[in-house]
Amino acid sequence: MAPVLVPADVRARLRDLRLALRSHAGGDGLGQHSSRSRGAGLEFAQYRAYEPGDEPRRIDWKLYARSDRYFVREAERDSPLTAWIVLDASASMRQADRAHPARSKLDAAKTLAACVIELALRQGDRFGLVVLGGDAPRVVPVGSGARQRDRCVLELVQCRPAGAWPGEPAVRTLWERVAPSSLVVLLSDFFDEAAIVLAERLASARRDVASVQLLGADERDFPFEGAHRFVDPESPLERRVDAGRVRADFLERFGDARVQLARRFAARGIRHAEYVLDQPADLPLRRLFATHAPRGADGDAA
Repeated sequence: MAPVLVPADVRARLRDLRLALRSHAGGDGLGQHSSRSRGAGLEFAQYRAYEPGDEPRRIDWKLYARSDRYFVREAERDSPLTAWIVLDASASMRQADRAHPARSKLDAAKTLAACVIELALRQGDRFGLVVLGGDAPRVVPVGSGARQRDRCVLELVQCRPAGAWPGEPAVRTLWERVAPSSLVVLLSDFFDEAAIVLAERLASARRDVASVQLLGADERDFPFEGAHRFVDPESPLERRVDAGRVRADFLERFGDARVQLARRFAARGIRHAEYVLDQPADLPLRRLFATHAPRGADGDAA
């Protein structure tokens, strides 16, 4: 039997969450999003320049023959969004806390990804999944419905943390698949600069990015004592330290890095939330997509 990615109590709390673009624009198909958007509808609205990710069938080939440039026909229609979940499955996501060694950052990310999929399914939206880690990205192309949900969940269940964040050629598949104005939910610890750059590039290219940084409680609190050896899971680097002596410096520098990441994303219009492994699984999604004031880790209004 496949493991349950979304516990029953978390599923129940998803009812007042709703995936939405910051601009309240839509994607393709029919769903709960009633805002007007431009795309492949019946009533012609305008041309715009072709962008990576646009479907070739929407190119006006007659206009190309006259201008030698690619243009896409847009039309007004009511439609929902298209959501992509991008999951960091590099080796650093294997990290777990000493208090709960059986639940890693990747396990938490899988739960968050499955929650986003359930929200998209409930809304009638289209959704796809990209898993980054190891040799090459693993992609479940965009689709909709219960079978698409099952395909994505199967990929999540089979996913294991491995390797480093992939290089630029491997990540390029996102530019080919993720169309402009899509919602991209990026789940990562963001310990790789390349993951941060990917979020910024997607946002700069008219993708609506929502990010969740996954952290361990041990990373947040640094509760270690005495001599410790810390190993980088993605390289041969390691460091031996007296934990008590370096605690204050670590907490200050780690806190500053988190603040700088939040500011960096805010400057690009990226919605951002932190998630620590000892918090309720739905908390970061409530901060990003709740239809009312977000709640704190204890369930009280923040």
